[in-house]
Amino acid sequence: MNVVIFGPPGAGKGTQAQNIAAKFNLHQVSSGDLLRDEVKKKSEIGKEIENKISKGDFATDNIVNKLIKNVALDPNYRNRIIYDGYPRNINQAKNLELVLNLDNQSINFIFFLKVSRSDLEKRILGRVTCKKCNKIFNEFYDGDIIQNHECGSEYLIKRLDDNKDVIINRYEEYMKQTKPVLNFYSSRSYFHEIDGSEKIQVISSKIEQIITV
Repeated sequence: MNVVIFGPPGAGKGTQAQNIAAKFNLHQVSSGDLLRDEVKKKSEIGKEIENKISKGDFATDNIVNKLIKNVALDPNYRNRIIYDGYPRNINQAKNLELVLNLDNQSINFIFFLKVSRSDLEKRILGRVTCKKCNKIFNEFYDGDIIQNHECGSEYLIKRLDDNKDVIINRYEEYMKQTKPVLNFYSSRSYFHEIDGSEKIQVISSKIEQIITV
C-alpha cells in the first residue's frame, strides 16, 4: 500500500503520517526530512537547500525527485510507503506516478488536509520537534505533554524556517504551486479531503476508517 498525504505547511501532515506509518507498518518518507538530511551532511546540494529553505523557498524539483526516487525504488520499502508532503506541484505529482508505474507500483490512498491560514500560523509558530524520537508537539496545545515528554525538554527544538515571514512565503508558494495538485488528484476515487482543523485523534480515526474499509 502506498499513501500520499498533502496540504499546506503546518497542516499536520507529519503527525498523521507518523500515525499511519505506525498503524499500517509503512515507511514514512518526508521530502522535508530528506532535504534536511542533505543539509546535515553539508554537501553542496545541502548548502543549496539550506539557502533556499531559510528564505521560505523550496528545493528544486530535480533534487527532490531524485531523493524520492531512491526511496521509492528501494526494495525494502516497495509498496509500503507514505509520502509526507510530496508531491508539492504538478511536476512532482507526474514524476511520482511515472516512478511508481515503472516499478509496477501505484498510489492507493491520497489524503488532503484542509486547514485555514490563521490556524496554520498558530500551528507552525508553536511547533517543536524532538530530535531524539522525532515526535512533533505544539507549545500552544501540548503544554502538559511537552512538560512530561519522556525524552526530556533539552531535545525539543524549533525549525529554522518556523517564523512568520517564512510562513507567509511558504503559504503563498503553496497556493501558487501545490494547490493545482489538488485539482490533479481530486477526481480520483482514492482521493479524500480531510478537515485538518480537527483534533489529531479525530483526523487519525477518519483516515484509519477510510484505509480499513
